[in-house]
Amino acid sequence: MREKRTVQSSIFHFFADHEIGRELQAISNGLDSHPEILELVAADLQEVKVNDCGRKGLPVESVLRCAILKQFRQVSYEELAFYLLDSHSFQAFARLPLEIIPKKAVLQRTISCISDVTWEKINQALLGHAKAAGVERGQVIRLDSTATESNI
Repeated sequence: MREKRTVQSSIFHFFADHEIGRELQAISNGLDSHPEILELVAADLQEVKVNDCGRKGLPVESVLRCAILKQFRQVSYEELAFYLLDSHSFQAFARLPLEIIPKKAVLQRTISCISDVTWEKINQALLGHAKAAGVERGQVIRLDSTATESNI
């Protein structure tokens, strides 16, 4: 059975005293204030088979946090796997159990199970939190797009 959350953080997990480390700490605090988000992600992850014996798979909380890291830092699954192996701040944010450093295939298989409906609910919850904290008004959105030449 997959765990939903890491109950106690490791004493070895810490955020670097750097702008990115402080951003990750702030995002982590925001996620901690919305434990209901884990229930949404857990429902999506029920489709991923976890063996009854051996490793239990990444906790639901770690899957969500890895997905947020991937989007926040705009990295590939391969780069995310490297950063999770290499960076103490990324490991602290993802709340990975000490014995687990996920490979890119595991990250891709689990993160891709989070549905678009779940992402919308997560975004609404976090936007509501940001509005209440006075960090964001939620009135303007920035989109990046790339124009590609094609024959019509």
